[in-house]
Amino acid sequence: MRAQLWAFWDDLRASYWFIPTLMTLGAVVLSVVVTTVDGRIGETWIDGVSWLYANKPDGARTLLSTVAGSMIGVAGVTFSITIASVVYASGQYGPRLLSNFMRDTGNQVTLGTFIATFLYCLLVLRTIRAADEGYGGANPAMDAVGPFVPHLSILVGLALTLASIGVLIYFIHHVPKSILVSNVIAGIGRELVERIDTVFPERAGTSAPDIEPPPVAHAQVPDDFYETATRVRADGDGYVQSIDADGLFDAAVEHDLVIRLRFRPGDFVTTAESLVLAWPPDRVDEDLMERIRSSFVWGASRTPLQDVRFLINELVEIGARALSPGVNDPFTAINCLDWLGAALKRMAGRDFPSEGRYDERGTLRLIAHPTSYAALVEAVFGQLRPYVAADRNAAFHAMKVIGEVAGQTDDDDAKRVLRREAETLVTQATALGAPDRDALEARLRVVQEVLGPGEFEMVAASVGWLGGSA
Repeated sequence: MRAQLWAFWDDLRASYWFIPTLMTLGAVVLSVVVTTVDGRIGETWIDGVSWLYANKPDGARTLLSTVAGSMIGVAGVTFSITIASVVYASGQYGPRLLSNFMRDTGNQVTLGTFIATFLYCLLVLRTIRAADEGYGGANPAMDAVGPFVPHLSILVGLALTLASIGVLIYFIHHVPKSILVSNVIAGIGRELVERIDTVFPERAGTSAPDIEPPPVAHAQVPDDFYETATRVRADGDGYVQSIDADGLFDAAVEHDLVIRLRFRPGDFVTTAESLVLAWPPDRVDEDLMERIRSSFVWGASRTPLQDVRFLINELVEIGARALSPGVNDPFTAINCLDWLGAALKRMAGRDFPSEGRYDERGTLRLIAHPTSYAALVEAVFGQLRPYVAADRNAAFHAMKVIGEVAGQTDDDDAKRVLRREAETLVTQATALGAPDRDALEARLRVVQEVLGPGEFEMVAASVGWLGGSA
């Protein structure tokens, strides 16, 4: 259930209706409260405020009608501008970035402000009465209820109008700023860093107390586990968006099971494919299978909720598009490399979750499918390498970033991957001229000399290229 709640909240954040709906409901409540206060305090209070002017019923109606009509018109224009900017950005940077713009709180608040002001003015407008009008219109019995002009409500409406003007000015500034490529890349990069801080410290259960957990292949996996374990199958198709690892761990402890996850967030699942293997099979009934199945959430697309690789792929996609022959923008690719390098440096030295998760007694309960640091390094540089190798500026900067990342990590597997990526980059850089290849090979030798944290700066400084981008 927790996985569904996380996914539901993430969908709300990515929707373009949630915040405007809340603001609209707030406008309804505000109109009821303020008009009620107006009815209780009467209309004479405004005569004691010299800098305020009393409104006649016709004037008040004209004022609120004008504001309401203007707000709905501006809301339509705002929505059109937003759609146009989203279409432009998705065409330039990739269709997967559409969700990033849908999550933009500034655009949602802007639309919500205009709609809320429009609805508030309409609701206040219906309370205004002239001298010959009753609650249901003209009174045939000539028993006039009397005029009613909600002066306080009108003042609140004018305040909302001024706020809407301020929001419009902000929106005009915000739209071109939000589609600027450096800001788009920075937004994804910051979210990637935030996800790293959120995802990687988390563990599904804990390691065995006071011991370093052995590799799961030599741990407490039963000999007949893969032959006899119950396969809990998916009941739909789509990308795994989130997994409630804590819920799976609790279920394993409660029923004395060993559960093996076969997927991780970002993987594609098809109907009747095994989500997990649960052992022993005689303890797994239909209710437990449904409980395990409910710990997974999948949908039509990948999301950054628990999928760090998805954010990496977005930056890789922008960099690859920038280096395509039709665009030929190496400095956008360099920008992507900087943020990808920053993320890898942030992950260096992190305590990545182990494959096995143990309960308090040291019993193996959950076998996960974790993402290793070396795999993320390969996902960054391996996917960009074919595009980077064809451009002199991007290739030089990629080698620099590889060296900087190598100087930040003690992971031997990651160092081997980084060395392989650096050497392969030089091998594939056949499009570069001889002088550029020689310079790239010189930088490769610097990377090869990196042995541990702190040595990269010393070696690179002697060559004189640490601070340069190209």
